[in-house]
Amino acid sequence: MVKAKYGLLGGKLGHSLSPQIHQLFFRSTGLEGSYELLETELEALPQRMAELRQGFKGSNVTIPHKLHVMPLLDGIAEEARAIGAVNTIKFTDEGAFGYNTDYFGFARMLEYNAIELKGKVAVVLGSGGAARAVMKVLADGQCRELYLVTRKPQEVDKHFLEIAPRCQVIAYEALKELQGDVLVNCTPVGMYPRVEASPVPYEVSKSFAASVDLVYNPAKTLFLQQAERAGKKAVNGLFMLVAQAVAAQEIWQEQKYSSELIVSIMQELEGVL
Repeated sequence: MVKAKYGLLGGKLGHSLSPQIHQLFFRSTGLEGSYELLETELEALPQRMAELRQGFKGSNVTIPHKLHVMPLLDGIAEEARAIGAVNTIKFTDEGAFGYNTDYFGFARMLEYNAIELKGKVAVVLGSGGAARAVMKVLADGQCRELYLVTRKPQEVDKHFLEIAPRCQVIAYEALKELQGDVLVNCTPVGMYPRVEASPVPYEVSKSFAASVDLVYNPAKTLFLQQAERAGKKAVNGLFMLVAQAVAAQEIWQEQKYSSELIVSIMQELEGVL
């Protein structure tokens, strides 16, 4: 039997954990499959997509192709269209179809950690690509108040206001006045090797019931240490990283997988990080 082929489509992919996550998935489920890194320059993307249509069952997509791949697809799921980015492609006899599993990964991470959204006050730090998927989850979760924090509020991409029309865009200084339920770090601040930094001071962390960091290396960023010191809930990004990969497999395999599978893959990964 020929192994189904999958891969990660992106620019520079040297440090990606995706192959390890998907190999652990195959081992845990008993499914046959290969997963490879598909480094591709922007100008070579149409040619690469033509090749993938011929021999691949699915592909993940990362920087810088999440937006540029969209015109090359035959269909785009609602969540990916709203977010404005595709990170997963499914290839079928009918064509190539795009999804955004960051959305499902983040939603599942909140659910697993019992972080409620309905009627709550949520704050997103940073306005990059990851923040779009996070903002869509928070808006769909019916937060009562939603804030996007950025260094230059006047320059923020207007697409955020389409994703979450009731979102308020504020500067970091304005955070000192806020109290809320969920504080999400979508910036790279605190990521290895610059582990001594946090995007916000302790006083801000203290004002939120839960701090969620999309960073997973180190496992406990200074941002999360601040939350723990204040006796608050602290969640790192490793569950989301694995959950979005499993969500991609759910799309490719047309089957649901348990949170227990996500946790077991996550625990194995923790040993190598």
